[in-house]
Amino acid sequence: MFMSTNTVPDIRQTVTLNAPIQKVWSAVATADGIGAWFMPNNFEPVLGYEFHLKAGPFGDSPCKVTELDPPTRLSFTWGKDWTLTFELTELEGKTEFTLIHSGWDIDKVTEFGETHQVVHERMSNGWIGIVQKLRTIIEDSQ
Repeated sequence: MFMSTNTVPDIRQTVTLNAPIQKVWSAVATADGIGAWFMPNNFEPVLGYEFHLKAGPFGDSPCKVTELDPPTRLSFTWGKDWTLTFELTELEGKTEFTLIHSGWDIDKVTEFGETHQVVHERMSNGWIGIVQKLRTIIEDSQ
């Protein structure tokens, strides 16, 4: 199978959270929920809705909701190149949560002048901590 040499693999993080799917959905598909574990934002769970993630020193990143299937799937574009997808699967009182950060291209540079390769490495590690923060917020608030 031929694969383009320009693509960089998606970042995927999967965790099983000790909480019902609706509680996890509220944490990943509301502005307050996303702000608590990821970034401040003005998200609304509406297909086609345009919003911003407040990315600190990198400014406000434009985003747009591209897929919305409560309570199992949410996707939105992030900046000019990326897509974030949150997938939820119900497991007998628990929820499997998978985050997928896609849209990487070794030849592209972000809006803030860094190559995708550099940002991919940083985000691969960063998402581990961010997803663990989500776990802490969800499981500690029971």
